[in-house]
Amino acid sequence: MTDTYLTYDELHTLLAGVLQAGGYNAAHAAAIAHTMSKAERDQCRSHGIYRLAGVLKSRHAGLADGNNAPVIHDPADKPITKIDACGEFAPLASEQGLPLLAAKARRYGIAALAINNCLHLAALWPEVEALANQGLGALAMCPSNAYVAPAGGIRKLFGTNPLAFAWPTGDSRPYVFDFATSVIARGEIELYRLDNKPLPDGWGIDRDGQPSNDAAAVLDGGALLPFGGYKGSAIATMIELLAAVWIGDLLSSESSEADGGRGLAPRHGELIIAIDPTAFGAADHEIHTRVLLDAIRDQGARLPSQRRYAARAAAATQGIPISADNLAKLRRMEKGELDIELH
Repeated sequence: MTDTYLTYDELHTLLAGVLQAGGYNAAHAAAIAHTMSKAERDQCRSHGIYRLAGVLKSRHAGLADGNNAPVIHDPADKPITKIDACGEFAPLASEQGLPLLAAKARRYGIAALAINNCLHLAALWPEVEALANQGLGALAMCPSNAYVAPAGGIRKLFGTNPLAFAWPTGDSRPYVFDFATSVIARGEIELYRLDNKPLPDGWGIDRDGQPSNDAAAVLDGGALLPFGGYKGSAIATMIELLAAVWIGDLLSSESSEADGGRGLAPRHGELIIAIDPTAFGAADHEIHTRVLLDAIRDQGARLPSQRRYAARAAAATQGIPISADNLAKLRRMEKGELDIELH
């Protein structure tokens, strides 16, 4: 079926309506809908409306309440802010915490925000990009459920453990990357399963630890593999230590244990670090940044986020493409018919 094009506000209103029909209050529905709408706008399908089913399932199962307000602990004399998300999805806690983090980064040169006891559904680039648009550098990371075997291993231990980074460039397109430490995001594997497509070699193993091109075998009892072998495995371990051990939250394996095989959203923590580029007195940081990025472009290399920015620009003039089938399903979900799978 052909695509329908919605404005950002139209898509956000529709998604927020679906989430409220599914039991989320207006504040949580709006924050989650913004996260999904940004992903759809930038053509990041694996983190857009595809995630709705899991968010609604988690609410229906009682994992998320949908009404709990984040509890903020923000000591004035420390460059650290902690937010207890109270078992809800992270977007509302993130939305409330980023301004506090930015203010502390400007005061101290570097600051950290820990979001504890949250559920995960989204990419991390929206958080770091928002900070970069305020002139700050930023890092974000989190564990998830155990989906990934360590390099040389045969069983799931790590989450996909994404790592995101952003740096201001002096214009509206900061340098941003966001990638899973698995060879591919788990959401991409799920899309391959939905589309009945074989996986490329090297993406996963089956329950016996053997290489597999079957998305279902990788997802059901098998495991994803880390990118770059031992290098990706080491970065995944670092993220478990910083975004679980350091901030006092769950390891990916503990999140999976708490899930008990229900297949609900991962429960864990998220760590966001903000950096003031002028903290060491480098007044020409924007010039140096442009020198570096221009040198990359001059070789014909693609910068991270280039495709997202292109999709965003297209959406600004043409609208956000949504398949007619998915749009019809979203309209039905908005009216309370929630047990529908989107892809």
